[in-house]
Amino acid sequence: MIDFVEGTLVYLDAEYIVVEAGGIGYRLFCPNPYQFVQHEGTKTRLFTHHHVREDAILLYGFASRDERDLFRKLLDVTGIGPKGALAILASASPEQIVMAVQQENVTYLTKFPGIGKKTAQRIILDLKDKLTGYTPSAILTVAAASQKTGEQAASHLNEALEALAALGYSEAELQKVRNPLAEQAREGAGVEQLIKQGLVLFSR
Repeated sequence: MIDFVEGTLVYLDAEYIVVEAGGIGYRLFCPNPYQFVQHEGTKTRLFTHHHVREDAILLYGFASRDERDLFRKLLDVTGIGPKGALAILASASPEQIVMAVQQENVTYLTKFPGIGKKTAQRIILDLKDKLTGYTPSAILTVAAASQKTGEQAASHLNEALEALAALGYSEAELQKVRNPLAEQAREGAGVEQLIKQGLVLFSR
């Protein structure tokens, strides 16, 4: 079992980053690879989840143990696979996700990509008790204002993606820019800024 990978961040992609350690390049699938852009060319450490299936052996990388541990708990929810769990973590912080589950906030959870009402209810049912002992220490200082900020970011992201779709971009194209735009939305970018950044990403 690989608990973490530490090495030089060689390059990143829309879905993963590559870290060189001991002469080996490890491809690590991340919730938002672009959050590591400032570390490109420098030494970095990612906590990992080693996922094995019949046709592939994959490594998932996370900036913190809290994020990695929550990813693993999401995988225990019926109907949520690695891609779905990554999409959830790309859209909110672990603290915001844990708070939503503990408050049984179905409306908030359904804002995540691919999460309908039934899946949101399943997340709450499967994880509420399991997260009691998990709660990150930072959640103790997260107030209602923090959740409101997260909801506003999700709203701005959705509006920007809808605007880009209206300009003719396909769902496949929109999925490629969702993660970097979600990160910028959480940092306070407005709808207009997100649309402009989306157009920049499409032009690359």
